[in-house]
Amino acid sequence: MAQNNIKVGVQKFGNFLSSMVMPNIGAFIAWGLITALFIPTGWLPNEGFAKLVDPMVTYLLPLLIGYTGGKLIHDQRGGVVGAIATMGVIVGSGIPMFLGAMIMGPLGGYAIKKFDQWVEGKVKAGFEMLVNNFSVGIIGGILALLSLVGVGPAVSAFTGILVAGVDWMVGLGILPLTSILIEPAKVLFLNNAINHGVLSPIALEQAKQHGQSVLFLLEANPGPGLGILLAYTFFGKGSAKQSAPGAAIIQFLGGIHEIYFPYILMKPMLFVAAILGGMSGVFTLVLFGGGLAAPASPGSIIAILLATPKDGGTYIANILGVLVAAAVSFIVSALVLKTSKDKETSIEDAANKMQEMKGKKSSVANTFAASASAGEFPKDVNKVIFACDAGMGSSAMGASILRKKFKEAGLSITSVNSAISTLPSDAEIVITQEELTPRAKNKVPNAHHISVDSFLASPEYDKLVDRLKNGSNEEAPVEEAPASAPVEEPASDSDVLLKENIFLNQRFADKDEAIRFAGRVLVDGGYVKESYIEAMIARDEMTSTYMGNDVAIPHGTEDAKKDVIKSGVTILQIPEGVDFGGQKVRLLFGIAGKDGTHLEILSGIAVTCSDMENIEKMASASTKEELMDVIGGLNK
Repeated sequence: MAQNNIKVGVQKFGNFLSSMVMPNIGAFIAWGLITALFIPTGWLPNEGFAKLVDPMVTYLLPLLIGYTGGKLIHDQRGGVVGAIATMGVIVGSGIPMFLGAMIMGPLGGYAIKKFDQWVEGKVKAGFEMLVNNFSVGIIGGILALLSLVGVGPAVSAFTGILVAGVDWMVGLGILPLTSILIEPAKVLFLNNAINHGVLSPIALEQAKQHGQSVLFLLEANPGPGLGILLAYTFFGKGSAKQSAPGAAIIQFLGGIHEIYFPYILMKPMLFVAAILGGMSGVFTLVLFGGGLAAPASPGSIIAILLATPKDGGTYIANILGVLVAAAVSFIVSALVLKTSKDKETSIEDAANKMQEMKGKKSSVANTFAASASAGEFPKDVNKVIFACDAGMGSSAMGASILRKKFKEAGLSITSVNSAISTLPSDAEIVITQEELTPRAKNKVPNAHHISVDSFLASPEYDKLVDRLKNGSNEEAPVEEAPASAPVEEPASDSDVLLKENIFLNQRFADKDEAIRFAGRVLVDGGYVKESYIEAMIARDEMTSTYMGNDVAIPHGTEDAKKDVIKSGVTILQIPEGVDFGGQKVRLLFGIAGKDGTHLEILSGIAVTCSDMENIEKMASASTKEELMDVIGGLNK
């Protein structure tokens, strides 16, 4: 258990570091292009344009990282304090402070977050702006001074040690051994932190002296990933084999290394292929004098060629470094795939595992969901099933909305909800959030599967209704049960949603704080056990409970159903919004469902929230009664 906690901690830390860099990759690309084109050894040497290079790498990039790091902790105010604090490490050091920005940005955000929590409710009316502005200035200024005299010099000294270490490794010819750490670190999402936080500052010092550095290619080399994907193309099976060629193009030309991580997770022995490929590539680069004048972000062959100094020998060295890495990785991967007798997990499951490790939605996970067959569309449809992990929240709302659309279209088709684990083997059409579609396909592979990114406002609903209406389903028999679970003792609305469980004008620093608040309300109301709160957090980490239309409905996992004492709903109005994975949530419905007794009220909420006009009314409601009137059908 302790080992698993450490693994999860490392993964979350890696994702957090990556989250500081990834939003700013465009700035790295701009700087890399200007460097590759206009420095004296560039493609189009221009002394005037080259003046941009040093200020961008010295000030712009670290400040962007520091601002993003602070914003991750405490939104806009955290970002501003993080940027101010980062300025101290920039001035306090003679080298680019990417690593210092990764330290001071989050530290600045954390400091102002704690201050805001301390003064919450203590500031007199009329003094809010004064306190807000001065607190940012004072705390940011103090941190800038501390980083100027302490953190900046410390990071510079640490970087100096790393530079000496790299020179020592190059002298001994053991630089290829760094791949033993770098290649596995990619899959743990530590790659951006290692590349831009550690390797790039050292490489920049080397590039200033020699015009290029091989360190820019230690992490960015697309060769190891390309070899693995090519091996799957020739020796893989099923959807992994089908999707590998497209993934190889995305990885090699687009530079999205993340796309080959699921293929490694399917066969962990492929870590060996990635490591040996990386080592071979680094050895080749060192042997032939390869290197780049600036970082290749993202790690695409196109970016690598653009950042290669205008020297024929260096071009040959860099291309050989990529090809050798790909060849070695391909050979080892082919041996693993041909000889392994272990049961192979599906590429869809591996993509889900990668997304869980990342801790947020992956930009490439849907590639694998789409690669699997959606199943043939049935001729005569009697029932459409919405499925989610627990079958108590998002799926129930989606089923309610589609039921309304079926009725309006005159279709006699039943829309029900279910947990993925209880999907019937004869399911005809199954609708899931896109992150959960691979699981649903594994459960009922013969059904027709539809993925949606928003249960409240997906265009897939109207497409499905149109397709069914133009078919032969108008006379299909109607099934009476609108829910997946029998209701033994229905609870009234007043039992499920009480006025005291509605909270207006709330503010939260992040989604976890909002979810815990909702969970605490359910615990204090006697609806759930204490352990249900953590299950709500776990459910949102598994797949976001954001529903679209500024609405989230956090609830427990399927395993947490045993912790539900009785059905209950709490409503949190958050006028300024709280971030749910890049989506702003202004209305949060915390849900605990037992024996389906919450489904009627949830249905009313779903239908109401599908209309943005109603969302605006509830988000701006000044009284609990006003909010409940918008939902309609609820006892006051």
